[in-house]
Amino acid sequence: MAEVQEGPAPGSGGSEADEREPLREPPLPPPPPSPPLPLTPEPPELPQAEPPSEAYARQLLLEEWGPPSGSLELPPRLTWKLLFLRRPLYRNLLRSPNPEGINIYEPAPPTRPTEQPLESLGNFRGWYIGTENLQQNLSWTVKQQCINLLAEGLWEELLDDEQPDITVMDWYENSHLDACVYELHVWLLAADRRSVIAQHHVAPRTSGRDPPGCWLQVSHVFRQYGSGVRFVHFLHKTKNRREPAGLLRTRVTDSSVSVQLRE
Repeated sequence: MAEVQEGPAPGSGGSEADEREPLREPPLPPPPPSPPLPLTPEPPELPQAEPPSEAYARQLLLEEWGPPSGSLELPPRLTWKLLFLRRPLYRNLLRSPNPEGINIYEPAPPTRPTEQPLESLGNFRGWYIGTENLQQNLSWTVKQQCINLLAEGLWEELLDDEQPDITVMDWYENSHLDACVYELHVWLLAADRRSVIAQHHVAPRTSGRDPPGCWLQVSHVFRQYGSGVRFVHFLHKTKNRREPAGLLRTRVTDSSVSVQLRE
């Protein structure tokens, strides 16, 4: 596994075509499109055991989360028992983060051209999937989710006053299908799901020296983003190339969006 720097960076080495024509910086992404309506939140799976008392739930969560001040003030409508069940902090808020069941601790398994739709290759529940056609038999697979932070168990006062870190992370395959085979676009949105409070965009270029099939990581932490954040719109693109036998794809796995208290 290797890690890529955030932001577009020209790769060193590569194919002969890369040597003949210098790589150009990818254009800045357009303003965020109208996000799709979020899926109806599903209640978390309840443990079989009886939940702890309010006082014990508070003790357990404060020990686990370790807030800087040593305590957290909850609004009257929220209880520690409910927070204990929902665990909105320090967990992945994305649905189906590893839809194809690929292990990043091993090289990406060999891929063959296929005509099967992506949805038939794993559990993509929660993802909105689309395709952007490009020139020279290339295309993007676009997958996105819109996370409702309040529905996941966070609350307005925490998001506005504490402004906890919001961390996004992803792993994509160095497929060698093109100079740029992956893009990440994330927007922090207000309650109207249109107003952008903060955003992050990255389109790294991979180096031809890296072996095909290795996993590359991208990540970003939103800090001090301002008040009013209620949604996280996560979107990533992976490059495909059309072959006579079918479509060759770039795989991606272990996508995550999580919220953490700052130390």
